[in-house]
Amino acid sequence: MKKKLLSLLLCLIMLFTVACSNGKKEETVTDREGNKVEIPTKIEKIVSTAPSNTEILTGLGMGDKIVCMDTYSKGIKGVNEDAVTMDFTSPDAEVIIGLEPDIVIASGYNKAGSSDDPFKALSDAGIPVVYIPSSESIGGIYKDIEFIASVVNKEQKGKEIVDGMKSDIKEISDIGKKIKDKKKVYLEIGPAPTLYSVGKSTFLNEMIEIVGAENIFKNQNSWISPSEESVIDANPDVILTTVNYVKNPTKEIKSRKGWENINAVKNNQVYYIDSNSASRPTQNIIKALKQMAKDIYPDQYDK
Repeated sequence: MKKKLLSLLLCLIMLFTVACSNGKKEETVTDREGNKVEIPTKIEKIVSTAPSNTEILTGLGMGDKIVCMDTYSKGIKGVNEDAVTMDFTSPDAEVIIGLEPDIVIASGYNKAGSSDDPFKALSDAGIPVVYIPSSESIGGIYKDIEFIASVVNKEQKGKEIVDGMKSDIKEISDIGKKIKDKKKVYLEIGPAPTLYSVGKSTFLNEMIEIVGAENIFKNQNSWISPSEESVIDANPDVILTTVNYVKNPTKEIKSRKGWENINAVKNNQVYYIDSNSASRPTQNIIKALKQMAKDIYPDQYDK
């Protein structure tokens, strides 16, 4: 009896040793959507399904670990040039599984227009998938960076990035708080004839307020499609555009019929803000924030 128990114990020890040497240690994390996911404690191969996630990963020094990424991530500095690029509106599960990734860092955008999980086949194949919804606040961006940093074991680097952002924002905010003459700003993220802009509950609205200005649509909620008449009636002092897919977007705005009497147009206060920095909820919003500050209040910030 003792010999049988000893043999069984030895078998269990051998199985445990094999599992530890060939398998991967795992831990349970709660992703930014609130899902509990088992992930490896060591991450060597990453699938990034959105440019915002890719920018955070490269900022953490993990760009070389990306084996597959969305098409919009191509060209991001620091990313693995040999990474497979893919349209994640219809991900190729077979190709992804063949890459043997340790984790898929997905975006809430990947679920847009569908209640189905586009990465179910990957989860079923044993590949952990964590979701990062598109953050609507700067505080949310901090949490996204901290979460991804914890997943890839770069907590200290993540802290440094967030601390750096907070320092830059405080420096600008300290100036912004002293500005009494609050200029009215219209931020355009989609051009005529179907305009798109932002209201409250967006990090872009927060950025306008941080520099000491006022969004003309601050009383509207989230992402909006205003009429041209509403912009004209609001008569903004400054117009900012992040549109990068029309020829000379600032010139196009200034040439619109009926817009010639807007203060921003009359005074040539129409500026382009780097689209990627302004639209992706990552540490790089600081670049767009500094541009905003200098364009809206050059005397206060361009020193």
